[in-house]
Amino acid sequence: MNAPQKVGIGTPLSRVDGIAKVTGEARYAAEYRVPDMLYGVAVVSAIAKGRIVSIEEEAARSVPGVVDILSHLNRPKHAWMNRSWKDELQIPGEPFKAFHDDRIMFNAQPIAVVVAQTFEAARFAASLVEVAYDAEPHNIDFETSLAEKFYPKPFDRRNTFHPPKNHGNAEDAFADAPLQHVAEYHHSVEHHMQMEMHASTVHWHGDGKVTIYDKVQGPITSQELVASAFGLGAKNVRVVNAYVGGGFGGALRPQWQLQVATMAAIQLERSVRVVMTRSQMFSHAHRPECTYAIKLGANADGTLAAVLGDATTSTSRFEQNMEDIVTWGMINYACPNIQGSYAIAPRDTYTSADMRAPGAVTGMTMFEIAMDELAYKAGLDPLAFRLLNYSDIDNMNRKPFTSKALREAYHEGAERFGWEKRSPEPRSMKEGRELIGWGMATGLWEANFSKTSASAKLTANGHLEVASATSDIGTGTYTVMVQVAADTLGLSPDDITARLGDSDLPPAPVEGGSWGAASTGAAVQLACQSVAKKLLKVADKVKGRPLHEVGSIEELEFSGGEMIKRDDPTRRVALLDAMRAGGLDVIEATETASPGIGGMISLATKARNTHSAVFVEARVDEDLDQVRITRVVVAVAAGRIINPKTARSQILGGVVMGIGMALHEETMPDKALGKWINHSFGEYHVPAHADIEEIDVIFVDEPDPEVTPLGVKGLGEIGIVSVAAAVANAIYHATGKRVRSLPITVDKLLAA
Repeated sequence: MNAPQKVGIGTPLSRVDGIAKVTGEARYAAEYRVPDMLYGVAVVSAIAKGRIVSIEEEAARSVPGVVDILSHLNRPKHAWMNRSWKDELQIPGEPFKAFHDDRIMFNAQPIAVVVAQTFEAARFAASLVEVAYDAEPHNIDFETSLAEKFYPKPFDRRNTFHPPKNHGNAEDAFADAPLQHVAEYHHSVEHHMQMEMHASTVHWHGDGKVTIYDKVQGPITSQELVASAFGLGAKNVRVVNAYVGGGFGGALRPQWQLQVATMAAIQLERSVRVVMTRSQMFSHAHRPECTYAIKLGANADGTLAAVLGDATTSTSRFEQNMEDIVTWGMINYACPNIQGSYAIAPRDTYTSADMRAPGAVTGMTMFEIAMDELAYKAGLDPLAFRLLNYSDIDNMNRKPFTSKALREAYHEGAERFGWEKRSPEPRSMKEGRELIGWGMATGLWEANFSKTSASAKLTANGHLEVASATSDIGTGTYTVMVQVAADTLGLSPDDITARLGDSDLPPAPVEGGSWGAASTGAAVQLACQSVAKKLLKVADKVKGRPLHEVGSIEELEFSGGEMIKRDDPTRRVALLDAMRAGGLDVIEATETASPGIGGMISLATKARNTHSAVFVEARVDEDLDQVRITRVVVAVAAGRIINPKTARSQILGGVVMGIGMALHEETMPDKALGKWINHSFGEYHVPAHADIEEIDVIFVDEPDPEVTPLGVKGLGEIGIVSVAAAVANAIYHATGKRVRSLPITVDKLLAA
């Protein structure tokens, strides 16, 4: 009889939560059934800046089923100090506090909530609330806001700005360079268009105790905010987010519906649910608008001599959101003279926020378009130009990489794509009425690792439960936890349950930054190893003592539910036999994975990054300038791949979002009203099935035992970085038209 095949790290295991999701068993924040629950619908401001003069509630209160209406006039007490509203990813400035006073700081700001017995009654009554304002002059136009831009002071405790590390004399080197490129690039605001809208269901237990089902990327950050801002205390607040219908950074910070629902629950001492409408989803986080001035100088042979970048991104007037824009190109390519600067421009909107690969997807995209332009000026193939300027170290920080298999990614991606067949001249490839363009770009992201705890519990019936307060934002964290546990203890995934998304579980940071699999996986592995050590201790009580004198679990292979001596497979003990021999019904362990002293030293001395090479085929109708992306090949170097199946899914999603950034996504401002115009799925364009054709994903072999305990680098962000640049470069190759403002829409191509 053949032993069961071990399912562990590297196995393309299907999502363990897949059935729950497709059958509706998985419950999201607005789907929990709570007894005696009320429904809240927010009333939002119709102006972008000013003050509330009056709120007329009489008609709304007369609607049958309405219980109360809360606003700044009658809300329960909450903290006044900004530090009490701090969340895990707090942005410098004054955090937004719903119903705090009569000030209006952005259009669609929540100013009241109607609470009723039914959702329908609350929605209708909310439409009857009349608000009078004292409006003040506002601005949400980015070009106008540039007049107010300022450069943050480095290392000021009031901001999170980390200045670029300049080297050499970039201005003089650029002036002397025989090949020069100067251009300004721009991309518009993008909003996080997750399928699941932001929602909070607050279950009131009495005595100030609540369980909150929240749309957030980390339950502990919501728990801490509610406990502090509303004086409930952490022990009285439990937050659950077992399933999250898309995050992309928009739920890294608790959003305003959590504040509104909590205030209503406290005021009425009842359970309350508040769900944002799709339109209200445009009232908070978004990728900042950006303008990026780039100057590149090269020697006659094409080697870079100077890199200069100056970027400005948008933020609100009450918080200073700052992203690293200019550093990415300075890191990636060999150049002795580099200089970067970065400003932020305030306007009367909600604060901009992290959106998938914040900073990098903006900075690398624009930089990679500029590199493409310089390659043409140098008369070099775009791939050859990048290989010519390849850097084996982090060029800005002057650090070696723990690993960098970008050369291999270039090679494997180009070979799969057929890059050698590319005709170099723009407009030289055509089929029928379509111009064909082949473009490429380089992707770069961070390989992060964050302190995370997890528990493991093995019971005498052979079932293992692993748990952590981390979140699964659609990336497959449930599956990663099960897979790492199966690999460590040699159990079948069918015998393992993963629990996550609960503030009562071992603490973990918010899920973001591509650190989830690396960090949670490492914590689960440590917890399972602790269980293994306890099993080894009691294994000596098994009849015959087959593992007698085995000193450590490193001498054992865990497979098929057994502990097997590596150098003598005849010496083995079943895990359950060991538990029975030791008289144990359960073995439990909780462990914390963290970088430690060695990891901190490594972090200070070595760069940790993922890399990618993106190749795109674009077809452009010669008469109509309509663009089709018919083929994408992306080769990714991201360390050890835990699950090739879910990893590929991550990259596919990133590529689709990158195509959206290149061709579709743009939130348009109404300057007069100070609001976003296209605040619906009908008008905010994201790629549809018809927009996406062939996507080929390659994972380059990149062993890296140093980057994280599992050798994992993370995949959530690298899949989107520079996809838009490769699309833009392919469009140029097809048409000979260079568009430097994203998204590249038909009108821009026609005007080019």
